[in-house]
Amino acid sequence: MVAHDVDVITALDAQLFGVDCWPRQLFVDELAAPKTRRYIVAEVATMSSDGTAGPARTVGYAGLMCVPPVGDIQTIGVLPEFEGRGIARAMLVELIEEARRRGARDVMLEVSSTNPRAQELYRRFGFEHIHTRRRYYRDGSDGLVMRLSLAGADGAETAGTTTTGTKGPS
Repeated sequence: MVAHDVDVITALDAQLFGVDCWPRQLFVDELAAPKTRRYIVAEVATMSSDGTAGPARTVGYAGLMCVPPVGDIQTIGVLPEFEGRGIARAMLVELIEEARRRGARDVMLEVSSTNPRAQELYRRFGFEHIHTRRRYYRDGSDGLVMRLSLAGADGAETAGTTTTGTKGPS
């Protein structure tokens, strides 16, 4: 993710997370901290009406904060119409590998108790539910804190489900 992606990502975030979306400035601030942050976008090719390749469309994004020995997945979002294509899974793999490259021993995240699809994806990667933050999100849902130990973990999973959401505090 680069600066010119911020407006598109802010709009996607609002669409995906509603009341729990991040303000634009938070994305700007995150990008301004490359020593501890890594944000990525997922794009898909579009086709014009004449069948030629059109501009890429941003359909997802994800971010990591890493201060060794801990990496923290801050957010993952994929537009609902692009779920089931492996986009969230691919971004999760990239963030886990980035945490490993940066020296993390554990990767943490929070996920809404109302998002079983995301929870299942994380469990397939080896994340374990270690704590519940009651009424963590502004919508009143609980935040499930999950941890993946990178000691001996390969970061791979076998199933092909994607998700529309992990969100850290805003």
